[in-house]
Amino acid sequence: MDRISPLKNVNDLDGSIVHFSDTFVPNPASPILIVICGATASGKSGLALQLSQRIPAVILSADSRQVYREFDIGTAKPTVQERQQVPHTLIDICDPTETLTLADYQQQAQTLIAQIHRGQFHPQPTPEPQIAPTASPLAFPLLVGGTGLYIKSIVQGLRIPRVSPQPLLRAQLAAQGQTLCYALLQQVDPIAARKIHSNDQVRTLRALEVFYVSGQPISAQQGEQPPTYPILQIGLDAAPDQLARRIEQRTAEMIATGLVTEVEHLCQTYGADLPLLNTLGYQEIKQYLAGDCSLAEAEVAIGLHTRQFAKQQRTWFRADPRIVWFDAAAPDLVDQVWQTLQEFLLRAVVRSEMIASE
Repeated sequence: MDRISPLKNVNDLDGSIVHFSDTFVPNPASPILIVICGATASGKSGLALQLSQRIPAVILSADSRQVYREFDIGTAKPTVQERQQVPHTLIDICDPTETLTLADYQQQAQTLIAQIHRGQFHPQPTPEPQIAPTASPLAFPLLVGGTGLYIKSIVQGLRIPRVSPQPLLRAQLAAQGQTLCYALLQQVDPIAARKIHSNDQVRTLRALEVFYVSGQPISAQQGEQPPTYPILQIGLDAAPDQLARRIEQRTAEMIATGLVTEVEHLCQTYGADLPLLNTLGYQEIKQYLAGDCSLAEAEVAIGLHTRQFAKQQRTWFRADPRIVWFDAAAPDLVDQVWQTLQEFLLRAVVRSEMIASE
């Protein structure tokens, strides 16, 4: 494949010389996963598209709102043109009235990654027009996004209880009060209770929900089973002032390209009480449409709330020492990442050959 730079005469992990052919292509015998993560507006999607010009790739979204149809502008979904350029998955996979659980996401993502590794992935047509993007028979999976728990579920292989949310049960438990609920949790699952703060109602209710629905303690259904294939996690970071400018610019672009119309349509279609309309970007515009603030005030509020959210994301990802960090504002960012990626690919090949020779 002529898009891939040759890897020749590169030192392997032991310092010896490894010779490769003129091209490097994905190999089902040595599957890998590339992750691009970081705070919102740090340039993750742009980097993924640029890397996809150098390697055959399929982009898997790791964004908890891009999975929902019709939530487009406010979630910064890739454009139709970008989705025709490179195959994208895990976007527009459920309706706004549905709930996609973490377990649902993990199952779909793991299935897609396995299909990509085996060369059995078939791109779906993009919304408009109905044209399927060109994909190589073999490609590298790129997991791209800022939803930390989605990424963690894949790279660490989280074991997740297959119990969907039970609103009625949660309401009944919550009515008993947190003190009683936590006391119940201490009785039915003391291991989970030791890990959950006595004032943490959300996790307490979830643990009780899992127990009463499945009959098994949540602590017995959790854990990790990491993938056996190598994973490269690329993190994009930016100074707070730089990220603030990016957020301000992107917010202005969202409003200019029709965010108000999108929110108006969603309110008319699904009702203003739709839970997704209470999320970042949509809630502020909904307040504007209700006459509670001006559009300029809504734009300022979106910027403020987005900066707060980005700070939380940065804290989450910084806790993972396996992430290789890059300055999102570096003029040679793509070349820096490309160098690291080539070294990672080389090590993956060396590792595969060593395993095969044992």
